[in-house]
Amino acid sequence: MVKKSITFIINPISGITGTKRKESAIQSWIDKSKFDYRIEYTQYAGHATEISAAEVKKGTDIIVAVGGDGSVNEIAKELINSKSVLGIVPAGSGNGLAHHLGISVNLRKAIEIINKGNTLKMDTGKVNERVFVSLAGIGFDGLVAAKYANTKIRGFLSYLKIATEEYHKYKPKKYTIKINGRKIKRRALFIIFANSNQFGYNAPIAPEARVNDGLLDVVISDKPLLVEMPLIAGLMYWRKIDKSKYVETIQASEITVKSKKKRWINIDGEAIKMDKTIKVKVIPHSLNVIVP
Repeated sequence: MVKKSITFIINPISGITGTKRKESAIQSWIDKSKFDYRIEYTQYAGHATEISAAEVKKGTDIIVAVGGDGSVNEIAKELINSKSVLGIVPAGSGNGLAHHLGISVNLRKAIEIINKGNTLKMDTGKVNERVFVSLAGIGFDGLVAAKYANTKIRGFLSYLKIATEEYHKYKPKKYTIKINGRKIKRRALFIIFANSNQFGYNAPIAPEARVNDGLLDVVISDKPLLVEMPLIAGLMYWRKIDKSKYVETIQASEITVKSKKKRWINIDGEAIKMDKTIKVKVIPHSLNVIVP
């Protein structure tokens, strides 16, 4: 049997699991009868993209992101419409796409999923020219992502602390949304463009979203009162946030959003300030990914 080539790209500063433990897990549990493997380490922002581009050009069969949603994004965008397959060993904080796909955060179990090699051809998305794999968001979501990027302590509690501190003073912004031939004017807390169903941390914002349906779930949220947040949190974790009176979800393949000022956009966890007009679209069945 001809072995497949596989490259693991490890983000050494992602998550709480040490680099040596990640490397040891790969060496211990990758099926060496099926794969010729090698390990690369990222050294700076964007390095994973450079490594991935070289691997795709070389014809590497499988390229594995060992990190969080940001690492997955950096690698996946070079694999779009290529023959190379994305693997994920979730080792970040939120791990949104991995949770959606059912990939375990346990290192051994994640590597065993790669050994089995089941694949899915999934959609990806674009905000202007920026690729996203899991979700993108404008408004409060983008602001929190921008604040979170500057924190030294990662993880859910840090994210929650920022969101809580910013929530009471954040005023919903005015947006003009063109979607499915309709023009909607709305003051919103945030607008999410969901390919997968969640922010991460197993917090589903678009419970019915599917990564291979050729559509994005556009979630437009008003701002609930602070005293109602426990109920909203409950609906989210019960996967019923779309039943809230504050939330409207519309499926679409192309969306245009205009605002009066440039806003922070959350792109798979990375905050980017974009133009006052953003155009969002789905790229159907454009990425091969290993799934359970």
